[in-house]
Amino acid sequence: MQATAKVTYVRIAPRKVQVVLPLIRRQPVEKALAILKYTPKAACEPLLKLLRSAIANAENNHDMDPSRLVVSEVSVGQGPTLKRMRPRAQGRSNRINKKTSHITLVLEEAE
Repeated sequence: MQATAKVTYVRIAPRKVQVVLPLIRRQPVEKALAILKYTPKAACEPLLKLLRSAIANAENNHDMDPSRLVVSEVSVGQGPTLKRMRPRAQGRSNRINKKTSHITLVLEEAE
């Protein structure tokens, strides 16, 4: 049995999220929570919230035991890019691309 949680349109670049994903992949839930809590990366905050949501989904929707859960899959994809303009010298402008991410997390019960 699998329990999933998804977060879309997170205002952080997927490249920054991908740095943190290998740390929690195939880890027990308690260990993954500790890793995310103490890793000093900006991506850890939305990932921590997503992991807690997936745990709640597993417990309430699928009647899974939270102490036996393992992070089986976690992936990130690029969402739409917000395009903004920044004024520059002599009346010119540069474009600023603000990237967004879609993150998916899947939990399974360990045997």
